[in-house]
Amino acid sequence: MNFLPLYINYPSWIQPEIFPGVPVLGLIRWYGLMYIFAFGTAFIILKKLLKEGALDETTAGGTLKKATEDDIFSFIATGIVFLLIGARVFSTLVYDTTGIYWKKPWLIFWPFNSSGQFTGLAGMSYHGGFIGGLLGMIFWCKKNRRKTLKWIDAMVTAIPLGYTFGRLGNFLNGELYGRITTAPWGIIFPQADRFSSSIKWVQDFANQCGLTVTGAMVNLPRHPSQLYEAFFEGLVLFAILWLLHKKKPFDGFSSAIYTIGYGFFRFFIEYFREPDSDIGYRIAADTNAPLYLNTSLLNISTGQILCLLMIAGGTALLIFSYLLSKKSAKKQ
Repeated sequence: MNFLPLYINYPSWIQPEIFPGVPVLGLIRWYGLMYIFAFGTAFIILKKLLKEGALDETTAGGTLKKATEDDIFSFIATGIVFLLIGARVFSTLVYDTTGIYWKKPWLIFWPFNSSGQFTGLAGMSYHGGFIGGLLGMIFWCKKNRRKTLKWIDAMVTAIPLGYTFGRLGNFLNGELYGRITTAPWGIIFPQADRFSSSIKWVQDFANQCGLTVTGAMVNLPRHPSQLYEAFFEGLVLFAILWLLHKKKPFDGFSSAIYTIGYGFFRFFIEYFREPDSDIGYRIAADTNAPLYLNTSLLNISTGQILCLLMIAGGTALLIFSYLLSKKSAKKQ
């Protein structure tokens, strides 16, 4: 018998709104603020790389072309616009199963729900943002005649630390939580699905956690998968890229490491994160497996498939960048 509960209650004072119930200010949400922190952090990191000369280029005539602060501001701004478009379009057209956005595409960027309540652009996809942001950076580099791989290398070095704030925003929203767990750091999220307390396995599970069951339905502790992602896909990946950024052997190296690294970390964390209930598994070895438990490593979610594609794409980029650098070296 547990004398102390082996779980954590989600803090009751945390609300999606920063100033809940306050006129006008009540529209400001933590998730939106985290996006501002994320982009601000990326700008600070890029500015540091700018001072190191990481974005300076030597033209064919041997002239040094120095990057400026205006350049990185323009670069980030373009990337942000494309990122937000990609993240929103991907979320609504790929992850939404109601089909409403295909029938009414103007709702994709409509910031109000069916009741007229302001929700902002609720629902963003990382993988859609990845594709959109990548296209935006390529567009900017081509338009401004800059070395694409060099600039993307700089951006991916800055992205993970900013990404940490995005996942903290998910945590503050009480969304994208993980599967149920008896780990002592499991958290009871208020919005999570509840289970009937009359079911034997639910009673046993609650007992293992030291959770007292008092009602007909019980909310079980879950993995705080948002925090796992913030740590591994954010802080750890940033540390790896930052340690390597001055030692990269060729342009494109950091971009490849980021793509492979993110795909690797996210793929395994997906085993702790509960898939969307309306989508479930894309590949299932156990077709009757519940989403709230990890019963087989061969049950693969949409996110995991996209992560495998990222790993494959990053590996291809690594090979392509290496061959390109060898070819350039021979010409010199």
